[in-house]
Amino acid sequence: MSDAQNRARTFRFGVFEVDAHTGELRREGRAQPRLRDQALRILIVLLERPQDLVTREELRDRLWASDTFVDFDHGLNTAINQLRNALGDEAGNPRFIQTLPRRGYRFIAPVSVARDEPAQVSAI
Repeated sequence: MSDAQNRARTFRFGVFEVDAHTGELRREGRAQPRLRDQALRILIVLLERPQDLVTREELRDRLWASDTFVDFDHGLNTAINQLRNALGDEAGNPRFIQTLPRRGYRFIAPVSVARDEPAQVSAI
């Protein structure tokens, strides 16, 4: 893996930022309660493709193993609701996550991505 791939990414949007490496969500620089794993992974997928439709099928394929037997619709809806709650977003008047009924989701706010530099090891 190259140095560029080893660098952690921080996504910034509105007053929030998400550290993709640690999974930490911050609002105005202050750590927020930790997101559940599936909700965090969905958020990162959406942040990687702002303004693009991310289909429900793509989320299922990327986040739920093919041999996992779960109620996918319930799990996805629960995770999206957790994200909206954490971001103070509303399905009826979204600022961040737009639902395209029966199709998928779109992250609609502007997103900037910062790549953290790898730690430098100095020889003594």
